[in-house]
Amino acid sequence: MAPRLAAEFIGTLWLVLGGCGSAVLAATFPEVGIGLTGVSLAFGLTVLTMAYAIGHVSGCHLNPAVTLGLVAAGRFPGRDAIPYIVVQVFGAIAAAGILWAIATGKPGFEVGGFAANGFGDHSPGKYGMNSALLTEVVMTFFFLIIIVGATHPQSPKGFAPIAIGLGLTLIHLVSIPVTNTSVNPARSTGPALIVGGWALQQLWLFWVAPIIGAVLAGLVSRTLWPDNRQ
Repeated sequence: MAPRLAAEFIGTLWLVLGGCGSAVLAATFPEVGIGLTGVSLAFGLTVLTMAYAIGHVSGCHLNPAVTLGLVAAGRFPGRDAIPYIVVQVFGAIAAAGILWAIATGKPGFEVGGFAANGFGDHSPGKYGMNSALLTEVVMTFFFLIIIVGATHPQSPKGFAPIAIGLGLTLIHLVSIPVTNTSVNPARSTGPALIVGGWALQQLWLFWVAPIIGAVLAGLVSRTLWPDNRQ
């Protein structure tokens, strides 16, 4: 278990550092900022690269919703879910701390949104709570469908990380304007702890909605792929 938990910690740290780091440090950099498309691609690339690096060690969940969705799908033992979720959250918190330490090296830096997820006044597009809830449920549902399908024994070998990484990129392209895109409770928790206040008050949605979407996808996958063993 120790190597698997270490892999999940490192992988989740990379996801939050790479994805949220692109939003905080590079998205609006004067004249050459990467924008919404660049941030979306950054999140996808973190998952793609780590899936190849640690997928054979821990399965590369990097996300409490993914872990619980795979339990619901019958693809991951429930007894291992809590340790996975704990190290994923710690990895995200560590990444947020590293990102804060880097970002504060710029004179005049203000924490601001710090890539935190939110709704209402804290949604990039000012979308309300119901829109945010539906978006996170639906996007996480399809993320898990992609994961379970791409890693099924009958799927083409070696290509799952590409499908999963591109799937996460597409999800961000659609939903950044609504919630800043979570689909990952750990990813939401790290920045929220740095921002505090409203980000912590709204954090509940970014745990509840992704988990609902992921578990629903896991249950549906048992019908789509009756033989759901790895």
